[in-house]
Amino acid sequence: MRLKVIFLFVLMGFLPVLSLAKSEKGKNFGTFSWCLANDIFAITDRRFTDGFQIGWMSKDLKNYRENPWLKWMPFVNKSEFQHSISISLGHSIYTPDQIWRSELIEEDCPYAGIFYFSFGIHSIGDLRMDTLEVSIGILGPHSYAEQIQKFIHSLYNGIRPNGWDHQLKDELALGVIYERRWKLPQLQFNDGSRLEFIPHMGVGLGNVQTYASTGMQIRFGRNLPKDFGAPLIRPGGDCNMTFRRSGGSGVYAFFAVDGKAVLRNIFLDGNTFRDSHRVDKKYFTTDILLGVSMRFGRVNISYAYVLWTKRFKTEPKEHIFGVLNLSYSY
Repeated sequence: MRLKVIFLFVLMGFLPVLSLAKSEKGKNFGTFSWCLANDIFAITDRRFTDGFQIGWMSKDLKNYRENPWLKWMPFVNKSEFQHSISISLGHSIYTPDQIWRSELIEEDCPYAGIFYFSFGIHSIGDLRMDTLEVSIGILGPHSYAEQIQKFIHSLYNGIRPNGWDHQLKDELALGVIYERRWKLPQLQFNDGSRLEFIPHMGVGLGNVQTYASTGMQIRFGRNLPKDFGAPLIRPGGDCNMTFRRSGGSGVYAFFAVDGKAVLRNIFLDGNTFRDSHRVDKKYFTTDILLGVSMRFGRVNISYAYVLWTKRFKTEPKEHIFGVLNLSYSY
């Protein structure tokens, strides 16, 4: 109950910022985004097994310098950049492989679920984007991951997850993420298609995840949108939404790689201040993504196939799942 009260007060604290965006006379606020990640796309049911996120990103905040909630933010006072805010709600579920077993599976990752709210501010130029995102959530039984997974399994495969008595305990989940992206000059081909490289670097701090990361997204296609990459959910943390769209239709394929140096991952290290199940994590991991994105006017649909290298020492093999995103600009 105490965690819910804290969560409510923090959410209320962001209302003045949201009212700033609504003061733009009802004009074209930006983008709604819905994202689903699940390993059923890869015919597995383990590790990061399910996640969803819904989000909204505003259009340019013309009067951001006058708002006391935003003027102290880093990089926000650069007049040559567009500035937007985003909010999102998400939920993620993690389980071991053999979910039908009721005993503690010591060599496999803990059962865990998290429900979180994120607020981000974005500084967007033609060739660079900075993002600062703050998230707060509830990890443990009050994320209701157990009830959600059991309900879903009752609908489609009949396998009952029996090990949730060993899940991580309730904990307030806090995190701050900063990331910078660049767009390198595009390569244009005679048939009108383009090749684009979007490198990035970032850090995350918090009791859920603490890491440093770097990587690149490469995309190839026609009429590439004026954004900084396909919108992909990042389990347990942040979301990349699509913005600054160009008009018309277009399609492109993308490949992305992201390497992380991980100091803390609560889904492997266990609860911060209480005894809980844990496994020995790997400190260096890699994510590899391959997907396609299609745009029809204001609607964008993308799908990515994701491979995670092994996250902990007793993990038998890499983890694969799919991510489906639908977004609408208005």
